[in-house]
Amino acid sequence: MLMWFRNDLRIDDNPALHYILSNKEDNSKINAIFFITRGQWQQHDWSEIKIDFICRHAYALVKPLASLNIHLTIIEVDDFNDQDDYLEQYCQLHQISEVVANHEIEVNENLRDQQCLERGIHLRLFESDVIVPKGKLVNKANQMYQVFTPFKRAWLNYVSTHDIGYLGKPDINVLMEEDQGLSPSASSKWPLVQHFEKNMLANFFSQKLTDYGQLRDIPSLKATSGLSAYLAAGVISPKTILATLLRYQPDILSDTNSEAFTWLNELIWREFYRHLLFHFPDLCKHQCFNEKYQNLAWPVNQAFFNAWCQGKTGYPIVDAAMRQLIQTGWMHNRLRMIVASFLTKHLLIDWRLGERFFMQHLIDGDLAANNGGWQWSAGTGCDAQPYFRIFNPITQSQRFDPSGKFIRKYLPELADIPDKYIHFPHEFISKNQLQCYWPAIVEHKVAREQALRFYR
Repeated sequence: MLMWFRNDLRIDDNPALHYILSNKEDNSKINAIFFITRGQWQQHDWSEIKIDFICRHAYALVKPLASLNIHLTIIEVDDFNDQDDYLEQYCQLHQISEVVANHEIEVNENLRDQQCLERGIHLRLFESDVIVPKGKLVNKANQMYQVFTPFKRAWLNYVSTHDIGYLGKPDINVLMEEDQGLSPSASSKWPLVQHFEKNMLANFFSQKLTDYGQLRDIPSLKATSGLSAYLAAGVISPKTILATLLRYQPDILSDTNSEAFTWLNELIWREFYRHLLFHFPDLCKHQCFNEKYQNLAWPVNQAFFNAWCQGKTGYPIVDAAMRQLIQTGWMHNRLRMIVASFLTKHLLIDWRLGERFFMQHLIDGDLAANNGGWQWSAGTGCDAQPYFRIFNPITQSQRFDPSGKFIRKYLPELADIPDKYIHFPHEFISKNQLQCYWPAIVEHKVAREQALRFYR
């Protein structure tokens, strides 16, 4: 047997690895392989910070696997075709009769696996990326739920009445460690998953979870879990997270009005988008979920798009959010909604351009969640924000960053602007003859009316 690691670089709750360990002979050595596939990842618009984060975890997994008598070989190839070529030759050379892996739901990944089978490679695939198996949650018409709330109810019912099959981790004492010879890399500020889980995640569940519902929308606070990058890279499983959460909040599945449940709700949204991708694979192909919006004639305004990308729209909360993304590879979730609404509703820029820009910069870029979030904001998706709901970036800023603390962090140009004017400082700047900020590229009321006409 050969263990093929993919978007699952972990020992904890890894179904494919569990199968390997359960079926190997005592003291026998097992080979494992992981492909660094930069060309393919770049075709999929993966950011450099995400690629670096994944590679760090791949190399850090070598020693823990060795303690299980599993030898991990890390191979660099260009794309999925090269993966298939290498794997075919490897199996022939080492007389591998079965390759064990965890399934990936995206279209190109499925085509790669199909090509493996056509080449005579025996693939045994498991599911490792969701808590409730994809395809299990359907309505009375045997169709995938297209509204989140009934999906959530079905999800909670399933999890409450079924064993989710959490596999735990093998009994080893070897921790992932950084190679001390490596210089700081793009993702160095994000610790390896075992250190994150032991320290930051434990602290979040024990200290911050009960305040999450009140504080989660304030971008100047560290009130969120920071889990998204680890989930997107597959280095921690959603079942591990749920199992950990239940130790801290054993009644959370039934206590849906609690502050802690607000956080679990976000995990269920992630499940919703992954189930959607399973049922509607064309979402991988830049299709609007709501077909009536597929042929919207989005205006092409490169100057507007460039201003948005560079954080120079003249709306401080939007610009600060984009600076956070560019500088750190991450953006607070409330800000993602604000900037996505601004791009699609104020500037009338095709949501696909924003989706791609996010993927190219986010450490937690995930096709299902990113696509779902962008189509929700644009009003083109499943259970989406209606087209006539248009975030006002000024009032959003006043509500969630009232003193401008977050704005000033990423827009030091506005450090001396009084709180009263920080959310839209142009009148104050003009009155005081300052030259510290750029003009607004659109006027909110005008842009809102244009958006309503465009979508109608």
